[in-house]
Amino acid sequence: MELTPKRAAESATEMVQVVLPNDANPLGFILGGTVMHLIDIAGAIASLRHTRTRVVTAAVDDLQFLHPIRVGDLIILKAHVTCAFTTSLEVQVDVFSEETLTGKRRLTSQAFLTFVAIGQDGERVAIPPLVIETAAEREVCDEAHRRRAQRLRRKAEATATAGDA
Repeated sequence: MELTPKRAAESATEMVQVVLPNDANPLGFILGGTVMHLIDIAGAIASLRHTRTRVVTAAVDDLQFLHPIRVGDLIILKAHVTCAFTTSLEVQVDVFSEETLTGKRRLTSQAFLTFVAIGQDGERVAIPPLVIETAAEREVCDEAHRRRAQRLRRKAEATATAGDA
């Protein structure tokens, strides 16, 4: 596998679609599960662009629904790699609504997802490093390392608790 370092811009992904009635709840807003599904897809595409190998979703951190998205509005998802580890990477996905008649955009959700690269044998494989070019990118990657440490701590606690059951 090619392990040449890559820039975040090389993984950048944008998805846009109109929110249709079959995507909505009885109040006329997109279903949270549909948003989560689209976040996972956008994150996976960004991961694939960075790794050029199979990836699986390992975790979703801190997904909050800030504002609803109405039927007829556009849902826009922007994803990019924030940090690369040895066999996994973190992707940030920002979700926006756009009113089709006015063009008004609003941030509706943000999530950080972790994906693990998987080889044909089903085992983890090494991934390309992420090129960090600016202080802002360094801070985002440092934050990703903090989220990763918390996530691994929570996983260890959950595993220990599950063993007690």
